[in-house]
Amino acid sequence: MSPINLAIVGVGKIVRDQHLPSIAKNPDFKLIATASRHGTVEGIQSFTTIDAMLDAVPAVDAVSLCMPPQYRYEAAHKALSAGKHVFLEKPPGATLSEVADLESLAASKGVSLFASWHSRYAAAVEATKSFLASTTIKSVHVIWKEDVRHWHPNQDWIWQAGGLGVFDPGINALSIVTHILPKAIFLTGATLEFPENRDAPIAADLHFKNADDLPVHAEFDWRQTGKQSWDILAETEAGHVQLTEGGSKLSINGELKFSAPEEEYPALYRRFAEIVKAGKSDVDLAPLRHVADAFMLGKRKFVDAFHD
Repeated sequence: MSPINLAIVGVGKIVRDQHLPSIAKNPDFKLIATASRHGTVEGIQSFTTIDAMLDAVPAVDAVSLCMPPQYRYEAAHKALSAGKHVFLEKPPGATLSEVADLESLAASKGVSLFASWHSRYAAAVEATKSFLASTTIKSVHVIWKEDVRHWHPNQDWIWQAGGLGVFDPGINALSIVTHILPKAIFLTGATLEFPENRDAPIAADLHFKNADDLPVHAEFDWRQTGKQSWDILAETEAGHVQLTEGGSKLSINGELKFSAPEEEYPALYRRFAEIVKAGKSDVDLAPLRHVADAFMLGKRKFVDAFHD
């Protein structure tokens, strides 16, 4: 089968760090074009808009959309309308409604839509899911704290309405939790901390439960310096479970059970190729739904202004 001719829209840091190396190693894809206001890829046709790219390069089969979520719907709608398969960086959109509309459009056009959740493909996630399915879970505690100045320096869009603020990393934790727990959870209460000069939160404290009253507590914070915390802890009848370092290591009762090198984005592109070949879509909105619930149900607390 010939490679899938791929284009990237929005050539920024995540594209250079993750997408380009993953595409280069995957024989199912051939990068043939990019569209970005500022970024280009050496040796690849470059355009400043998706419209110009789609008009000039009809051979494009699929498009990876890597711009901020506030601008993703319009680009995705254009690509799907042109009969292109679409890979959506996380979060898949700024609202639930627009992603649902894109899913419907993809189905009507007979093309694939992929809402990618890269943290679900972290090395130890599947092993953790299997272990939790084999025992009774008593409680879950999520600690997802990092330094926004390190990971998102001078990125104003992330502080704007729709940019999600601390939920930009926090949704990664939610994507794992919604995948590894046997039953669905729902929000029961939340407190969101907003810098007085920003439209998106810098911290969030969330409480969930499932139909069996399993307590799930999540703490997200963008003010952590030093060692970063990306941990999901569970108390079970079989002992203490620690899924750490963003999902890359699993320990049970203090003993390391699983660890492997990070391969999240290569796995995403393998999955994208799989659904394109199968003629189906993969659009799970559970993580984004929890974020929307937090904004709907959460109490707002204003804190000191944030400056880069």
